[in-house]
Amino acid sequence: MSRMRKLTHSLFWCFLAGLALGAMTLSSFYLYLRPGLPDVEQILDIQLQTPLRIYSSDNRLIAEFGEKRREPVTIDQIPELQLQAFLAAEDARFYEHSGVDIKGLVRAAWELVSTGSIRSGGSTITMQVAKNYFLTRDRTFIRKFNEILLALQMEQELSKSTIIELYFNKIYLGNRAYGLQAAAEVYYGQPVRELTLAQMAMLAGLPKAPSAYNPLANPERALIRRNWILQRMHDLEYIGQAAHELASDAPVTARYHGAESALEADYLAEMTRTWMVERFGDQAYTDGYEVSLTIDSTRQSTANQALRNGLKAYDRRHGYRGPVAQASESDMASGDFQSILAPHESYAGLYPAVVTGVSDAAARVYADTIGPATMAFDTMTWARPFRSRNRLGPTPESPADVVSVGDVVYVEGIPMASPLSRGAAPSETPGPTSVGLSQVPEVQGALVSLDPHTGGIESLTGGFSFSQSKYNRATQARRQPGSNFKPFLYLAALEHGKTPATLINDAPIVFDDIDLETTWRPQNASGEFYGPTRLRKALYRSRNLVSIRLLRELGIDNTFEYLGQLGIDTSQMSRDLSLALGSGTLTPMEIARGFAVIANGGYNVSPYFVQTVRNSDGDVVYEAPAVVTCDDNCEQLTEGRPTPAVGFPAIQPAPRVADERSVYILHSMMKDVVRLGTGRRARALGRDDIAGKTGTTNQQRDAWFSGFNHNLAASAWVGFDQPQPMGRGEYGATAALPVWADYMEVALAGTEPANMPRPNGLVTVKIDAETGKRARPDSKNTLFEIFRTENAPEPVDIDATASNDGSNDSSSDGQMPQQLF
Repeated sequence: MSRMRKLTHSLFWCFLAGLALGAMTLSSFYLYLRPGLPDVEQILDIQLQTPLRIYSSDNRLIAEFGEKRREPVTIDQIPELQLQAFLAAEDARFYEHSGVDIKGLVRAAWELVSTGSIRSGGSTITMQVAKNYFLTRDRTFIRKFNEILLALQMEQELSKSTIIELYFNKIYLGNRAYGLQAAAEVYYGQPVRELTLAQMAMLAGLPKAPSAYNPLANPERALIRRNWILQRMHDLEYIGQAAHELASDAPVTARYHGAESALEADYLAEMTRTWMVERFGDQAYTDGYEVSLTIDSTRQSTANQALRNGLKAYDRRHGYRGPVAQASESDMASGDFQSILAPHESYAGLYPAVVTGVSDAAARVYADTIGPATMAFDTMTWARPFRSRNRLGPTPESPADVVSVGDVVYVEGIPMASPLSRGAAPSETPGPTSVGLSQVPEVQGALVSLDPHTGGIESLTGGFSFSQSKYNRATQARRQPGSNFKPFLYLAALEHGKTPATLINDAPIVFDDIDLETTWRPQNASGEFYGPTRLRKALYRSRNLVSIRLLRELGIDNTFEYLGQLGIDTSQMSRDLSLALGSGTLTPMEIARGFAVIANGGYNVSPYFVQTVRNSDGDVVYEAPAVVTCDDNCEQLTEGRPTPAVGFPAIQPAPRVADERSVYILHSMMKDVVRLGTGRRARALGRDDIAGKTGTTNQQRDAWFSGFNHNLAASAWVGFDQPQPMGRGEYGATAALPVWADYMEVALAGTEPANMPRPNGLVTVKIDAETGKRARPDSKNTLFEIFRTENAPEPVDIDATASNDGSNDSSSDGQMPQQLF
């Protein structure tokens, strides 16, 4: 008995010594690690990595940039069933323990011993928050001990609601989705409050292993995990038997939903991304900035479609280039059409398709994202074989003249409501639909429109498809504007004393100019010469020889100085007379800005596209300054005005750079370009406030149309990236003007006419159409013209015996004598 008592006594002291040693060890670890642990309060100040989001002026999502997709939510926004699903899967005793769940650790150990795997895990939600916010993922004892210490500390300083909210906003759930709301959008395309019970349980199964239990990568394993969670929810009495059975029988409905933009403006999105990184560094991708642009969603969508329609129309005028690939007989026999189409991308509503059959009336195709479809012959009649830019083959008479079985072609069609993914089986598609033969254009283009009073970009597209080419032709392509440049030259002439009635001889001219390195014999597009021509008529008829002589009279130096005054970049312009024909190079953006200066009456505005930038708290950290036009003393606009807290100027002066009277006269001359001249196709808009100018370079390498009313300016360009002739007849009025007109028809729909107000200091005088001088009473061919007061033609002596009641007045320009501009 004595020996037993001694043994018990010894064991007791050994036990106490072990406890003491353990306590000392734990205390030592605590004292060693505690100084290096972060303050729990820091967790409330940690900036969650939230992507950069870009919106239109009417709040349509354009793009999202950032490695992590995240949409923070509050605990009040999370349905109770969703919360219970996560508790069942991760930490059923969350509201009972104090950060570390001993029972949970024991249960995890038992599961490991009995099943060989841990389903529910030993870490509490609090421990996971500590790890996710503060610690590394190293699987070490020290890290685990830190995790426990932090969890205990967090439970003392933070509420349960705060901890679970932090958890839901930080946890990684696969496919770039960080946080619960982002995961709901990624897997189901809807907010978490709209998920079904089965979908909630599926998301709750992801934290343990986002890759292994991912319903996209491994739907069978994800289904097992989901149903286990549903059973746990039933066992914990979170749900009843009926709800459990219904959810357990539900199919896997997860599909990948990318950051779905509501507006396609990829070229502007890339411009904005670059702008943000230049100003905010790499934090632009992670700090949750939201950028609001100046663009209007309706005008942007219209610009996209107008340019694409114009490029496809050009492409069809020049014939069918044949299939982009040919599938082998063995590939066709396998029926694996998706593998055949895999190397070919879809672009802007054009989808690769393989021809599976040809009949007398149609072809059968299998199209990417569309599935089986019928391609009727009437969609192929345009497909004359391409021979060269100026020559086509015969018109096809049947589908067999155009396509063959195994041809990989591009088609136009409407994707199904549930697009067929490349991994889906053909049997999942519904019955055949109708598509039309198309092809991806080789020609490219750009369209830019601006608010002429501020310079704000209303719309911009830099090519047929951003996914096809990231090259932004609107801002990067320096091309010769051709006659699109002439309005700037004519404005310079008006500023230097010329008038719309000034006569310039349209006659042959030959230059032996050392700067041009050869003899230069410029011609009009028609190849004809028309003698003395008034400047108004020379502009709307786009007479090249008149422009050259006009530039010679003005002088190269004077003209360059005036172009610089207008803000036009002359760095890529030769200082010779070819300048009159637009031989220098400018981007579509620069051309559009120049036309905006004309449209607004002569004020120097600069294009911009970022209106506001807000941080993750909703505070404005950048706001574009208000553009204010001014005729003089522009510096006084900003004097005495406080700079906003965000550190950017509140006012951006737009000084006058052209005489408003000269600009008004130029407006009237450019309206005649639309009414009587090379821009006549724009009359289809049915508006009397439209002015513009066509432009075509040698051998039709570049085609332009730029035009405006007083409230909107736009410029369209069409050409090849590597300059080459576009073919006979492809002038600005043919290739570019339809793009501009399609855009402006929608952009101006429902708006009131916007004409530049007539300034003081102008007079309207009846002139002789042949001489440009003030009309005599006996003149037969007369019209009214506008002049600056100081440039009006001198009165003529009136013969007291002569009389003219005006009944013989006429106009060689086709305008009514009474019409004033």
